[in-house]
Amino acid sequence: MPANKKLLVLPGDGIGPEVMREVRRVVDWMDRRRHVSFSIEEGLVGGAAIDAEGHPCPDSTVEKALRADAVLFGSVGGPKWDSLPFENRPELGILRLRKDLGLFANLRPAIVWAPLAQASSLKADLVSGLDLMIVRESTGGIYFGEPRGIETLPNGMRRGYDTESYTEEEIARVARIAFELARKRQNKLTSVEKANVMQSGRFWREVVTSVGRSEFPEVELSHMYADNCAMQLASRPKQFDVILASNLFGDLLSDLAAAVTGSLGMLPSATLGAPDSSGRRHALYEPIHGSAPDIAGRGIANPCAQILSFAMLLRWSFGMEEDARLIENAVEKVLAGGLRTADIMVPGAARVGTSVMGEAVVRELDKIAA
Repeated sequence: MPANKKLLVLPGDGIGPEVMREVRRVVDWMDRRRHVSFSIEEGLVGGAAIDAEGHPCPDSTVEKALRADAVLFGSVGGPKWDSLPFENRPELGILRLRKDLGLFANLRPAIVWAPLAQASSLKADLVSGLDLMIVRESTGGIYFGEPRGIETLPNGMRRGYDTESYTEEEIARVARIAFELARKRQNKLTSVEKANVMQSGRFWREVVTSVGRSEFPEVELSHMYADNCAMQLASRPKQFDVILASNLFGDLLSDLAAAVTGSLGMLPSATLGAPDSSGRRHALYEPIHGSAPDIAGRGIANPCAQILSFAMLLRWSFGMEEDARLIENAVEKVLAGGLRTADIMVPGAARVGTSVMGEAVVRELDKIAA
């Protein structure tokens, strides 16, 4: 059967290659059992790309990403590259991909799987059933704003500075993504900024309010300062459904929401670009757990976030809702059966490594499909 879906796989560094291997098992299973064929190309990114080609995201990787229907990303970084100059750090690989592919909307679900409610640092009744989505703007704001740098002032003192900057269109386009998601969920959107002390925050609130009033009047829009949102996430997370935030605040809040769920090893993400005239859009999917260099190569990493990122890929890039749910259900059944990697281990569960967890997901896929 000819391959009809082109994927670029970027394993990256640390545990990235280990967890990506388990996704390849799921892809192979789909080829055998679901009659969906993928044409897979691999590329280099992060420290692996620096070692091989001297740059965290070579032109060849960007070219492959532009040709692909979707990009499945692992993780980048590690102590091996910590001493490199800022402009050549592994983490800049993902920033270049976001910028060159126009990936402006980062979707980070924070879901508490029923078998893992006890794994959260919060009381189980506060997080049981939690299902929220954070929409983070990902190509603007302080991570990309100019001017930026480190300089020596005339008095000899050194100063470091970055610029928080957003255009009206940058805010409006990511707001539309968040409103559209809210409309499909509970018709409830919380927009987060610091309008009390930042001009960019005041502007963010103004633009989001305008988009909501003119294009999504049926969605209930509320505004919240970022520091208060962090406190509310840590005390009453189930009050939220969709949260919209800038690049910086979205980065911080999504990691906090991930901690509330009990493990970074369980959470996927998607970063989307704007659709072209044919409806096709560039998109990149990745777990949010990072490269975890302290456990890399030990075979104990949790592959579930990478597998669930593939499920998001099927849903958002190919409209394969049934297949995405199939994979998500298989992961949940494995957890309900008591298997746990080290990061989600609880008393009475069976501790397993990366490959066994991946095998277990494929076995559950077989059972469900049958």
